Amino acid sequence: MKECIAMLLAGGQGSRLYALTQRLAKPAVPFGGKYRIIDFPLSNCVNSGIDTVGILTQYQPLVLNEYIGNGQPWDLDRLYGGVHVLPPYQKATGSDWYKGTANAIYQNINFIDRYEPKYVVILSGDHIYKQDYSQMLEFHKQKGAACTIAVMTVPWEEASRFGIMTADEDDTITRFQEKPKNPESNLASMGIYIFTWSKLREYLCADEADPNSENDFGKNIIPNMLNAGEKMSAYHFEGYWKDVGTIDSLWEANMDLLNPNVPLDVWDDKWKIYSRNPGMPGHQIGSNAKVDNSMITEGCKVDGEICQSVLFAGVTVGPGAVIEDSILMPGVVVESGATVKYSIIAENVTIHSGAEVGCRPEDMEDKDKWGVAVVGEGIEIGYKAKVGPKAMVVKDVKDGEEQW
Repeated sequence: MKECIAMLLAGGQGSRLYALTQRLAKPAVPFGGKYRIIDFPLSNCVNSGIDTVGILTQYQPLVLNEYIGNGQPWDLDRLYGGVHVLPPYQKATGSDWYKGTANAIYQNINFIDRYEPKYVVILSGDHIYKQDYSQMLEFHKQKGAACTIAVMTVPWEEASRFGIMTADEDDTITRFQEKPKNPESNLASMGIYIFTWSKLREYLCADEADPNSENDFGKNIIPNMLNAGEKMSAYHFEGYWKDVGTIDSLWEANMDLLNPNVPLDVWDDKWKIYSRNPGMPGHQIGSNAKVDNSMITEGCKVDGEICQSVLFAGVTVGPGAVIEDSILMPGVVVESGATVKYSIIAENVTIHSGAEVGCRPEDMEDKDKWGVAVVGEGIEIGYKAKVGPKAMVVKDVKDGEEQW
């Protein structure tokens, strides 16, 4: 019997990340030089004392499944508990595809029941943050809640992107709206829930029996519990948290690692972010290279100029090449004289000599005139080819060609 287990929703298609998620699930997207996005919620579980985690996969799961393996890098290779990858599967009753977030948990009720938990933490696999779930669980117990939702205030202009709620002075939720067009509050759900399992199980079964339901936590389960008068509490989170489901937010979160004023410390030994790292030698910086405020990971060979950028394992930057304000994922090769600016370059891309990818915006405030360029996995950018700002490259660009 486990007091609390975690269920991590990692099956989203990640369509807003376009070229980066053509071949892999969003939680498997590389982040911060040596991690993948899923490392953050997984590490939070381990650091919070939760040793049983179900990872619900669906879209392009191969890389993610291989990455998780037996869970050893996160100390989740347990005989009883540990990490379990839970893809949808065909049952005698039919359904074999997760229809929504609530249905994904419903289809795995038997897995949860095996551990007889009193509480279940529901997490998303596409957020970058550090949080002690044990503190939130203690809050949940003190309030005697059926459901506790982690919340934070967001700018009013962004409120319509979130589940928005109103809470009284006792942190009891009195109203909830999922992505309202005209929000009445800017208290936003972070997509982190703790449920008393007996209550959640009851509402999941009722939701599955409703043919009109979208089988979603924000649209169905939470409103239904609130309308039924269940005790629901808002747990105020303080710290760094970012939903990296868009190109801009993924780029910003990587750049935040280079900003000393942003409280996202991946080097904190008291709250380590664990990952399955490639075994490579240390990075090599050439005698004529220049590196300024950047993160260079193992196996990199740098002979060009790097400024305000994140280089993952095994990246090669040739002589005279310039990398600025960019993210280069594992295995990228940038040949001599090429430039990469304000870009996200996916794994195993080759950018040939003299090519130009992205450009530095003249006016940072006017985002209509600039944006992050993205090059998908395994693409080749030809000799002296040009890729403009905001470009989304999903096929090779030939020598001398331009893509805008």
